[in-house]
Amino acid sequence: MCCPDLQWLVYHWTIRLRDLPTPGKAREGTAALADAERRRIAGLRVVMAWPETGYAAIPPKRAGRLLAGLAGMAGVVLIAGGTAAVVVAVSAQRHAPQPLASAAGRTGPAAGELSMQRSVPVAIDIPAIGVQSKLLQLGLNSDGTMKVPSLDPAPGQAAWYKYSATPGQRGVSVIEGHVDTRSGPGVFFRLGGLRPGDRVEVRLANGSVAVFRVTGVRQYLKSKFPAKTIFARTSYAALRLITCGGDFDSATGHYLSSTVVYAALTAAH
Repeated sequence: MCCPDLQWLVYHWTIRLRDLPTPGKAREGTAALADAERRRIAGLRVVMAWPETGYAAIPPKRAGRLLAGLAGMAGVVLIAGGTAAVVVAVSAQRHAPQPLASAAGRTGPAAGELSMQRSVPVAIDIPAIGVQSKLLQLGLNSDGTMKVPSLDPAPGQAAWYKYSATPGQRGVSVIEGHVDTRSGPGVFFRLGGLRPGDRVEVRLANGSVAVFRVTGVRQYLKSKFPAKTIFARTSYAALRLITCGGDFDSATGHYLSSTVVYAALTAAH
């Protein structure tokens, strides 16, 4: 059974990067982040339709009791059906896995000698959570926040932050993706389910592949997002995977937290 009107809400997350160095390029224009204003109950869109031609004609008195009885029965059926639809819709909602305390691990290794030449990333593969995605390239909005992947025309793609290191270079490389989309789970829906030791492979434009191992998975409130820790310079080739997480605030239309995966380069081929 399915509910045609059940749609996934899309929530964009933003990360302040004002304190980070940006190459000598003008910050890019603000991406359109508009969410249609629809009335929702428990995250579900509520659609009600009424006849546009007015009320039905009043039935003759002799049929009044019979029709009233039928109307009452129909009302009960509609209420029961509506309740069942809501139950089905709610049960159909899927919640992204949240990082476990045991998966917090480390933000990175003490040191790392392996590194690769600079080459733009074109695809990412995370076998443990079934992710295979081409990579977009995104920069900054005019307000200093990181742009997020567009929902049209490619909502299921992750994106590399083009002002970060390329995967495999010494320094921090950043790849982001949506946790959900209009039609269902996003490319990083299961990101919070990763564990230390899981493999992440990033294919580069020059044909080489950077292989990373997860060192830790953590969740931070956006109000206390530790940008300096996450994006700090490193002496090894580091990778950060980021998406939305935690509770959703219906008043603001945004998730309250961010899920961050820390990984370090372990091989290249």
